[in-house]
Amino acid sequence: MAKKSTGAAGPWWKDGIRFECQGSGKCCLSRGTHGYVYLTLEDRRRMARHLGLATAEFTRRFCRKEDGWWHLKPANEAAPSPDQDVACRFLEGNRCSVYEARPAQCRTWPFWPENMKAKAWDREVVSFCPGVAAGRRGKGRLFSASEIRGLLEEDPLRDD
Repeated sequence: MAKKSTGAAGPWWKDGIRFECQGSGKCCLSRGTHGYVYLTLEDRRRMARHLGLATAEFTRRFCRKEDGWWHLKPANEAAPSPDQDVACRFLEGNRCSVYEARPAQCRTWPFWPENMKAKAWDREVVSFCPGVAAGRRGKGRLFSASEIRGLLEEDPLRDD
């Protein structure tokens, strides 16, 4: 039985989580509503600089605004929305072509608010991401609870 995600003793991840990207590219593949890559203004600026474009040009060519939020357009322009496309437009093979400038949403994977509930982590993240495939023990370096909280605060959809 999974522990509650928070409680008097703290979240289930209070002792930290090991994670190391394995370069599978799976996090860049559309999974229903997870197909959208949301972008902050700073994300758009950083990605534009990386590609040698003005922010306005990057935004015009690669972004769309819906319901008040900017996101990457589908790689397949014929797809009605990113969640109906196959992969991120910047995924080449199984590698991100803008890795150094990737958006906050991508930099903070798998530490997204919706993933940090024990059941969601066990059901959706562990079964999907090889960087945490060993379960909650994971692979790689240990991200402390404090680091995880910081990553959660970078959520581009936070409504502060």
